[in-house]
Amino acid sequence: MSLDDKRGKGLSFTQMGIEDNNMRNGRGLSDQWADTVVVRPRTTERHITVHKKLVLGFAISILTLIIVTAIAVLLSVSFEDCAVAESSSRAGNSTSTKPNQSRDGNFNHRDEDSQPWRHLRLPVSLRPRHYDLRLSVYMDNFTFSGEVNIEFECVNSTKFIVLHTDRLEVEKVVVYSDNKKPGVMRIHRQFHYPSNQVYVVALHREMKPLRTYKVNITFEAQIENELLGFFRSSYVLHGERRYLAVTQFSPTHARKAFPCFDEPIYKATFRISLKHEASYLSLSNMPVENSVTDDEGWVTNHFSRTPRMSTYYLAWAVCNFTYREALTDSGVLIRMYARPNAILSGSGDYALQITKRLLQFYEDYFKVKYSLPKLDLLAVPKHPYAAMENWGLNVFVEQKILLDPEISSFSYQMDLTMVVVHEICHQDYLMTHMYGNAARDDLWNKFSEAMQREGKDINIKEVMDRWTLQMGYPVVTISKNETLGHAVTIAQEHFVYDMDAKMRDPELANRSFQWHIPLTLAVGNSTHLSPESIIWVSNKTETHKVGPIEEDTWLLGNINQMGYFRVNYDLHNWRLLIEQLMNNHAIISIGNRAGLIDDVFNLARAGFLPQSVPLQIIGYLPQEKEFLPWHAASRALYQLDKLLDRTEDYSLFSDFVLKQVAPKYHKLAWPTTSPDGSFMQAAYQAEELQREVIMLACSFGNKHCHRQAVSLISDWISSNKNRIPPNVRDIVYCTGVSLMDEDVWEFIWMKFHSSTAISEKKVLLEALTCSDNSFLLNRLLNLSLSSDLVPDQDVIDVIIDVGRNPHGRHLAWRYFREKWDILNARYGEALFMISKLISGVTEFLNTDAELSELKDFIQNSSGGGAVAAFGRAVEIVEANVKWHRLYERQFYQWLRKSPNG
Repeated sequence: MSLDDKRGKGLSFTQMGIEDNNMRNGRGLSDQWADTVVVRPRTTERHITVHKKLVLGFAISILTLIIVTAIAVLLSVSFEDCAVAESSSRAGNSTSTKPNQSRDGNFNHRDEDSQPWRHLRLPVSLRPRHYDLRLSVYMDNFTFSGEVNIEFECVNSTKFIVLHTDRLEVEKVVVYSDNKKPGVMRIHRQFHYPSNQVYVVALHREMKPLRTYKVNITFEAQIENELLGFFRSSYVLHGERRYLAVTQFSPTHARKAFPCFDEPIYKATFRISLKHEASYLSLSNMPVENSVTDDEGWVTNHFSRTPRMSTYYLAWAVCNFTYREALTDSGVLIRMYARPNAILSGSGDYALQITKRLLQFYEDYFKVKYSLPKLDLLAVPKHPYAAMENWGLNVFVEQKILLDPEISSFSYQMDLTMVVVHEICHQDYLMTHMYGNAARDDLWNKFSEAMQREGKDINIKEVMDRWTLQMGYPVVTISKNETLGHAVTIAQEHFVYDMDAKMRDPELANRSFQWHIPLTLAVGNSTHLSPESIIWVSNKTETHKVGPIEEDTWLLGNINQMGYFRVNYDLHNWRLLIEQLMNNHAIISIGNRAGLIDDVFNLARAGFLPQSVPLQIIGYLPQEKEFLPWHAASRALYQLDKLLDRTEDYSLFSDFVLKQVAPKYHKLAWPTTSPDGSFMQAAYQAEELQREVIMLACSFGNKHCHRQAVSLISDWISSNKNRIPPNVRDIVYCTGVSLMDEDVWEFIWMKFHSSTAISEKKVLLEALTCSDNSFLLNRLLNLSLSSDLVPDQDVIDVIIDVGRNPHGRHLAWRYFREKWDILNARYGEALFMISKLISGVTEFLNTDAELSELKDFIQNSSGGGAVAAFGRAVEIVEANVKWHRLYERQFYQWLRKSPNG
């Protein structure tokens, strides 16, 4: 996962849509750098006779001390860095003080530029060219020692070498000159500056521009039991716990593994050597160049030199995995590494073949050859992200890369395929910027050049800056112009779910958001839809001629949802669109039908439309045969469900949904088996539609769906043979656990432990969160966090899934608050994971009391790096509360009067 994918983008809730696809019952699927205070032991009081001369001498001493102190201040003698250096040792980020090191780490400079370690970014005086990194990895006590040789070029004269280090204990530093007078350069002082995670080496004389130097650093550190830097993981094989160690350096965590210039702009080549016990194997970005085994049974693997790249793409692993391999037509060796039992069962074969096909596709279609001699895929039990596209060594969390095709659903296979495709696509470089940095404007300039070659003079940068440099996206409102015939009025505004939240933020309230919008527009009636036309919308309000518009014709914008914006219409146009869907929905394309549903629910959620409009529009769903519109509807309905399931009139809503779902549910039925007992597969879209409808039916209480799920679970328990079709297993497991007794929960728990299929374990674990029994849910939460029975990667998902269960929502919220310090300590540096957790356990809060509870918790807890995530959580809950206050009554009033209700 690369920097641009971290993969949250900083958008607040008020600028982005709420999208989820979850079942109702669980899932559808004090300052640390402060000085220490030393207090002298108290002595017994006694009377002392003091001679006058002694008093005079004491006074003179005090006066002398004051004068000396004043002189010291004037000379800017500061001891601030002493406190920093000592506090770093107390904080566990210690760096041993050697004879040539200064404990105060201070240089008496008045100019801030002479203290470059105080800046958040590294100084630009030095530029790395090559790293030689040698590591010895000790898996018995989870430590490693290392030596790194960094060759760098001096760009501007400087005495300082400032490198990133975090949690490394530096043993020795030597600096060499590679110039006309080679040799060791004298070090004046060296110290660790923890607040910026840097290590500073100050030389006696300056390094000169255009000359190269080397710094050699020996160090040691822990292989951490967390998910960033060089961390450890484990799994159980034949009753024995085995360990592995792997890296995750993106975005800025290479500094936890070795001293380096840990910013993406500093690219260099790397040569890695890994020494470890012979019972392990090691992997890195490049192939092994040679391997040496010593007399004590230790192996040292020397890997080939890498191309120039940023530190966050560097990777290595030490494990006792096995592999399967494939070879592309052009000779690229692909290997899938995983725990031995997973490789033996073939769980990695699907991903291996998908990767081979994808590389060949890029070579054949785009004429882009993969530029390294090998590509390793590594499946690890825990990882902070779904995957990371380290060049030549892609690391995946097991659940996203391993599957058993016989028991994995189409949805699971599709998710895996998309993860693999996403990571392999990163393996970009555009030829113009190969091994360099491509800035935003470089891409826009290339697009503009391409447009100009086609005779179109469009400034892509001017268009795109409105989209990339402004937060959020617009809503475009299209209305018939009553005063000008055959014309429409088009208005744009910033789409937010809670305008009050925007107005409370001065920065947002005072900004005028505008975009250059390529709006595609068509005009239709009961029998015909015109060809689309493109209108560029750049102003807040514009009027455009579009051709004949009659009383019974309707307008349709953003054809096939190609633009990144929402579209609204006047109420008359919405009524015409609803009539068209009810009478002949095929006139409107599948993509547009899905888009209309998605837009109308979100527009109503934000108060742009009456609450009845989205409910009217899905009245046509019993006639809908395609997956995408149903999928759009289900996502919207599950979001409404989270808002409504604790309201008094909830049954009005659930009954309404079931009446829309029932005809399609009974028509599609359940997946069937062939005479030989195998599961009959349909086309992907057909299977996904069937799954979507079954999920809705079971989630909202269809009795036939419940009976079918209970029957399938009962058959599995009695026969100990799982005949549940893979594509609906998660639905059946969840429904069974929610409806049946505690014995079923224990049965699923047992199967979770005994199953060796990673994809199946994930589904079984999710099912355990669907119970209506608070005791069982609390037990699961405690087991997940306090034992190693549940992989670390799944702990957060368990808490979130319990929260999505109406019977576990307050339990999950309370558990989150009680265990926040533990959770924050374990996952806090992996902001993606901690943000996901915060969002998951707060998204269902929707009362004034819960909002106050959330704000009190935030105020009284240490948010750390999760401050932004807590801010977004408050926005979400405020919008939930506002919706109930303004729209709940209107919503239920329509349902009471609706003929479909």
